[in-house]
Amino acid sequence: MIIENPAFKNNERIPSKSPCDGDDMSPELGWNRAPKESKTFALVMDDPDAPMGVFTHWVIFNIPSSENGLPENVPTDGKLPNGSVQGRTDFGRIGYGGPCPPSGVHRYRFRIYALNTSLNLPVGTTKQQVLKAIQGHVLADAELIGLYSRR
Repeated sequence: MIIENPAFKNNERIPSKSPCDGDDMSPELGWNRAPKESKTFALVMDDPDAPMGVFTHWVIFNIPSSENGLPENVPTDGKLPNGSVQGRTDFGRIGYGGPCPPSGVHRYRFRIYALNTSLNLPVGTTKQQVLKAIQGHVLADAELIGLYSRR
């Protein structure tokens, strides 16, 4: 399985539209080569370089298997028209929260999971709750890393 962004490649700088000091818009993401048995997808974006430990920037799950990506600027609604559900970030809110490093270059991991089930979890579920719920249901996964620092 592969996850990509048309504006940056793996280990390249995230464009200025996505960070908190830019437009704070979720980036366009696409994935392919998911197993045919996939029922839904879950996506987690986090910053492993945050000073207080890994910081969660986005949690979205129950993305239908008919989808092969997410558009730029996904609304921060808890439930999306396609059935996707968004979780709570470490900013304390629902939906995407862009890169916002205090200093230096940070890595931002976008990890997509192809699942053999849908998750019976509510809006506002945390990353840890999603990762626990997907145990034993992951058919494949892929990761894209974007880099960002404030200028």
